[in-house]
Amino acid sequence: MRSTASWPVFRRCVGIVAAGVALAASSGCSVPVDAVAGISVTGDGRLLGVMMVCGHRIDGATLYVDGDDADKAVTVGSWTADRPLAAGLTTWTLDSPSPGWTATRSLTPLTAKTTYALYGWTKDNSWSSGSFSFTLTDRDRLTPGTVRYDDVSANGDFSTVTVPVAEFKAKACQNM
Repeated sequence: MRSTASWPVFRRCVGIVAAGVALAASSGCSVPVDAVAGISVTGDGRLLGVMMVCGHRIDGATLYVDGDDADKAVTVGSWTADRPLAAGLTTWTLDSPSPGWTATRSLTPLTAKTTYALYGWTKDNSWSSGSFSFTLTDRDRLTPGTVRYDDVSANGDFSTVTVPVAEFKAKACQNM
């Protein structure tokens, strides 16, 4: 039995399939976002990580120096929750052990004029929080009972806001 397809057509089809496979393999995939990260402070001025999980789970958080090259990001602290964080609000101190958290990398001293980013993650990369960037000046402007985070509007625009904890809890997940 003789094939009815010509070699040029066959090679073109193979080329299209190969190009599609190469494109799919080289395109980056991001982890779906289903939590909102922010910062707050305790009554004595210690930095708090704040995480509002919107529906799934978060297993831990990392604080790193925010820069243009994600491959060269320097981690300055990392924490794993003793149990996965379910939907709701969680806070923990970043500079010392907090109940329910294990420091997988203890916080190194933070410095002025450096931008840091806090990011929530899952061990299997199934969910994440948005990354929230801040400086020590941002931290110093906070008062206990307030949260600084990136609010997302209905049209997808980001704006950094500082709100009472109750407002953060009520609104952070609205536009996820």
